[in-house]
Amino acid sequence: MNLHILLVSNSTLHGRGYLDHVEEAIRDVLGPARRVLFFPYALHDRDGYATKARARFAAMGYELNSAHSADDPRKAVASADAIFIGGGNTFRLLKALQDFALLEPIRQRIRNGTPYIGSSAGSNVAGPTIKTTKDMPIVQPRSFDALGLVPFQISPHFQDPDPTSKHMGETQEERILQFLEENETPVLGMREGAWVRVENGKVTLGGSNGARIFRRGESPVEAVTGDEISRLVGAPNEN
Repeated sequence: MNLHILLVSNSTLHGRGYLDHVEEAIRDVLGPARRVLFFPYALHDRDGYATKARARFAAMGYELNSAHSADDPRKAVASADAIFIGGGNTFRLLKALQDFALLEPIRQRIRNGTPYIGSSAGSNVAGPTIKTTKDMPIVQPRSFDALGLVPFQISPHFQDPDPTSKHMGETQEERILQFLEENETPVLGMREGAWVRVENGKVTLGGSNGARIFRRGESPVEAVTGDEISRLVGAPNEN
């Protein structure tokens, strides 16, 4: 079956409310799904995070339940119409998904056609690993291996180098290039406001501000809204 995946760089865009900038894309990827299972594990206050997400999805006409409140999160995964993993700290998120043995059940549901929405950390874990996250490792997961829903790494909140800055630390671009010194997997650096849709074997960039694509041994490539980029980042295997 076809994948139905939406990976968002950030859940809140400057000057707008929570998920406002991506509401149309959320509705599109969810299709007929009405019951969304939310994973708030990337934040410490899971109750508060779930309340915020529930209110936002209710305003869009969807029922949202949180995995952290379920008696058995694995059974909740099996019965959900769609899955939404929110942002926060990627290391904390991945550790929780590992601790509750949720990676494989989520992976199988998405590969069988269940819609998936990831925002920030939730987008990070959609890739093969979380090695390109910007987050501090405040906890230690068993490994960096993630869901592997797409064959490329995600780097949300991508910021271009500022030529006028006097800060002498590494830029995000330099860190991604260091990743590619040790790894072969392409990296999609999504700027604030950008997202990608994965469907029908295609990876299409949406939203605003575009993205930067990094491949080992090659110069970075700019992508703009509407670009189909699977030839650069790899086409998902939907078999």
